[in-house]
Amino acid sequence: ARGRDLHTAGRMMAAPIRVLVVDDSAYIRKVIREMLSRSQDLEVVGTARDGEDALRQVEELRPDVVTCDLIMPGMDGVEFIRRQMAIQPVPIVVVSIAPESSERVLMALDAGAVDFVQKPTALASERVLEIADELAGKLRVAAAAPVARFGQPAVVTAAPVAATFRNRYDVVVVGVSTGGPQGLRVVVPRLPADFPLPIAIVLHMPVGYTDAYARRLDELSAVSVREASDGERLMPGVAVIAPAGRHLVFDRDASGHVRTRLEMRPLDSLHRPSVDVLFQSAAAIYGDRVLALVMTGMGEDGRQGAAWIKAKGGTVLTEAEESCIVYGMPRAVVEAGLSDASVRLEQLAEAVMERV
Repeated sequence: ARGRDLHTAGRMMAAPIRVLVVDDSAYIRKVIREMLSRSQDLEVVGTARDGEDALRQVEELRPDVVTCDLIMPGMDGVEFIRRQMAIQPVPIVVVSIAPESSERVLMALDAGAVDFVQKPTALASERVLEIADELAGKLRVAAAAPVARFGQPAVVTAAPVAATFRNRYDVVVVGVSTGGPQGLRVVVPRLPADFPLPIAIVLHMPVGYTDAYARRLDELSAVSVREASDGERLMPGVAVIAPAGRHLVFDRDASGHVRTRLEMRPLDSLHRPSVDVLFQSAAAIYGDRVLALVMTGMGEDGRQGAAWIKAKGGTVLTEAEESCIVYGMPRAVVEAGLSDASVRLEQLAEAVMERV
């Protein structure tokens, strides 16, 4: 079931998924236990009040997946994740408030957490029940994710500069979801500072995280990385990440320059920002001169957009199943016959450079 999406993971898990709940709040521990007990395929086998307690409980109980708060007395969640990944990797889903803990969430993902869920409140309130379905779904996915390589620092050696720019493409567009923060940290830092094309990225994240994530990725990368703003001109060697809650599309101005536009519409898309919306806009503006990447993520966002790109004569690369945390999005593109090549995460930057 490694790397499968939610539905496949559910089918492959015959026994209940064993969950350890880590939170310093006794109320939150109780509520999460109760909400997960409603799912027959999830079983809370234990709880822990801080990082040190969690290390002991993981060793004793051997859970399939862990939920982890970040702000705890003593050993906090980030330190627990780091230590646990060094001892024995285990799938961990962060459950934390936002945006107060956005930097800690990013540190937790760097340390090896699979995914995260926002608490609607830091208070002992029934509002915590609002995350029940999202948390259950992400625990199912995380339990099936490959974690043997989690917690290891990404290799960020830049790809060699191409001897000749082939002038085949005008833009690189990227769609990614679950596992995306970790995956982009492998791909983007390998691109050289003089990368000759603009890069536009849709990463499914809650509101309050994309700006902080872009700044962290920028620190690691030779290309410039920032959260997209409305009306900015796309520039070579600059990667823009769609802000959570807004679609990223393109316009061509009177002078012929392509600029970003941030939109609320379409309102009926499952995700905002949507990979499909970005890809369709890229195909409309750039025609056959689009190079698209569909990376790890749950669901099918990107499949329709990839069809638009292929219909215009562009190129679509997908992340290979064996390196995906969740193979849902790339698989949807592959099974629709829209992928020009499937490439392991560690080779994606090189595959882009070869084509550019």
